[in-house]
Amino acid sequence: MSTEPSTNGSASAGDSKVDVLVVGAGPAGCAAALTLSRAGHTVVVIDKATFPRDKICGDGLTTSALRELDGLGLDPATVPSWINVDDVIVRSPSGREVVFPMPKDCGVYAAVSRRRDLDFALVQLVRSEGIEIRENVALSSITQNNSEATVVTDAGDTFNASYVIAADGMWSPTRKALNITQPGYRGEWHAFRQYFRNVSPRAANELIVWFEPDLLPGYAWSFPLADGTANVGFGILRDDSSYKINDMGPLWRELLARPHVREFLGPNAEPEGPHRAWPIPARVDRIALSCERTLFVGDAAAATDPMTGEGIGQALLTGRWAAEAIIANPSNPAACATAYEHSVETELAVDHRFAERLMAVLRRPLGARGAVRIAGVSDWTRRNFGRWLFEDYPRALLTTPRRWHRGMLTGPGAYRGTHAHSTD
Repeated sequence: MSTEPSTNGSASAGDSKVDVLVVGAGPAGCAAALTLSRAGHTVVVIDKATFPRDKICGDGLTTSALRELDGLGLDPATVPSWINVDDVIVRSPSGREVVFPMPKDCGVYAAVSRRRDLDFALVQLVRSEGIEIRENVALSSITQNNSEATVVTDAGDTFNASYVIAADGMWSPTRKALNITQPGYRGEWHAFRQYFRNVSPRAANELIVWFEPDLLPGYAWSFPLADGTANVGFGILRDDSSYKINDMGPLWRELLARPHVREFLGPNAEPEGPHRAWPIPARVDRIALSCERTLFVGDAAAATDPMTGEGIGQALLTGRWAAEAIIANPSNPAACATAYEHSVETELAVDHRFAERLMAVLRRPLGARGAVRIAGVSDWTRRNFGRWLFEDYPRALLTTPRRWHRGMLTGPGAYRGTHAHSTD
């Protein structure tokens, strides 16, 4: 099969044979496609969107995400809004601010980038390696048998693939077509995001998380971007908050008017565009990760951190793990599914359950205040809490001895080599 890149979804309709069809060209799909192609597998990626496109997100990149991006070969210089973050500021429900420094001079541990820019750069990286991406093409149907999966698209194409990787988001059309959706499921988190320009020098350079007493265990944030703007937003747990989804619009206006938020953003801050809301799935340990020859990754696998709602690192990891499972089991779907599910269970799912237990502490202002106070008690705790919060090491590392190794709490960051480190 030809692997010449396609620039849009206008390719002529017909039947195509491919090793793996990837549905979705976000971080999870791109990670899977690159990993498979580099191992010699033929891959085609389809996506219903046309890139560059906006993706509603907090835009933060954790250490885990950065290491995966570095491993894929993504150069930050190709991402215009990319900015490295040196410190994480957390405001306790009591109003006390604590600075958690990231390690210096040993790589990048935290960064921020608009998803529009990040995802487009990943798509360009995939195409640069000769992998075909068909944009503006959506999955219409999928059938599976003992020898292959057959996908029909709304462009009239038919793909016969040994495997399908569904990286098509929380409302996964692939999952729906296979009739394995979870009825009534609307995500664990719900979040608001809005970009602001003309922000204060602090907001243009500093990353802050506000633990507002009425949002717990949710939080609000302001993340800086390289063009002097800021991604400002908040998230609440859908079924564990004093607010309901219909309250979020009025709450957003009231939150922006709170004195400490207004002071941080500055008197001249103004919205770049309308606010956007989105649900966040966080139940990777309670959802089907495979169905015969299909593997679900990223938001389609509900693979986000239940404590923060972060999902880019998890998307990149699950995309890579799914690809590695296929590479190791090219003709054995059952073994492939087992291998992929084992990776998710032993890495993400155990951390997911640990984070859910920690959420019990953050549900009340007293618990959140205590957590911030303990985390800020010394230079050592501040350094290590920042690294833990930004997923430098797994959430449940200290309770899973099988993952202990020398240097497990002092690993280097990403981009220590020739890649540009920042655009700030």
